[in-house]
Amino acid sequence: MMQRLLRWFRRYLVTGLLVWVPLGVTLLTFSFLLDLADKILTLLPPQWRPDALLGFHLPGLGVIFALVVLLGTGVLLRNLIGSTVVGWWEDLMNRIPLVRSIYSGAKGITETLVSDKGGSFSKVVLIEYPRREMWSIGFVTATDVPELDAVTGEKQVCVYVPTTPNPTSGLIVYVPLSQVRETSMSVDAAMKMVVTMGIVMPGHKAPAH
Repeated sequence: MMQRLLRWFRRYLVTGLLVWVPLGVTLLTFSFLLDLADKILTLLPPQWRPDALLGFHLPGLGVIFALVVLLGTGVLLRNLIGSTVVGWWEDLMNRIPLVRSIYSGAKGITETLVSDKGGSFSKVVLIEYPRREMWSIGFVTATDVPELDAVTGEKQVCVYVPTTPNPTSGLIVYVPLSQVRETSMSVDAAMKMVVTMGIVMPGHKAPAH
């Protein structure tokens, strides 16, 4: 009797967790992102902020403000004058030693992520890391590294190996193309594996209870 009761308790507890834990994590993540976006409004003078104008706080206005700023900046900089200003600004950034490294790196990452070219993070691969016969999931971030190809005498690819459960931290390794095993896994499926520490596998479905 006690075992049946424990099985019943476990079955329905797991079912409840499968519903509420993902929902809670999703809501907390979106709440954090909205709060982070709303902090952008602090760039406005106090009397122009939505809270002061409306008399109450309305979450999400920071996202709208950021979109307006980004679109407005894009419209202004797509003309000849805007291109001149951008060129002048980048030339200034590239003249400052420490700022130059950070700015150029951030720009390169942004161009890679928003561009349709290059195919960064479009392939999920396996590489033997941290030693042979031990495999790690990675994402191909670059396939054109001629300097390394020339030094090693073999075609190299850049692979980003994420850490778990936080995939935003990790390391990059340059691996010979011949040693990279391409998978049919989608980027989303691979990310789920990393975030869940390998618990959620590609094609995994929650068991019926």
